[in-house]
Amino acid sequence: MSEEIKSESISRRKALSLLGLGVAALGLTLSAELEPSEAEAQEAAGTAAPAPTGVGTYGMKRRQTRRRGRHERRYQRRHGGTAPAGTAPAK
Repeated sequence: MSEEIKSESISRRKALSLLGLGVAALGLTLSAELEPSEAEAQEAAGTAAPAPTGVGTYGMKRRQTRRRGRHERRYQRRHGGTAPAGTAPAK
């Protein structure tokens, strides 16, 4: 009983490192527990309604128009001519 007990303080860097490792381990454990089973995943996939095509909001249509214009201008810069009518330039 003549041994001296030395208390060693822990640095902030070590404390944060240990905390980060603990959170990462907890996250991995929880993600495995929260994953749906294969049957649940298949069941949910069959009930989703397909998105309607050709329907878009005003903002989406506007964006597509701007995007088409950018692609045509880029095609003209790179190829020195006009883009083929009705077709989008190759990416």
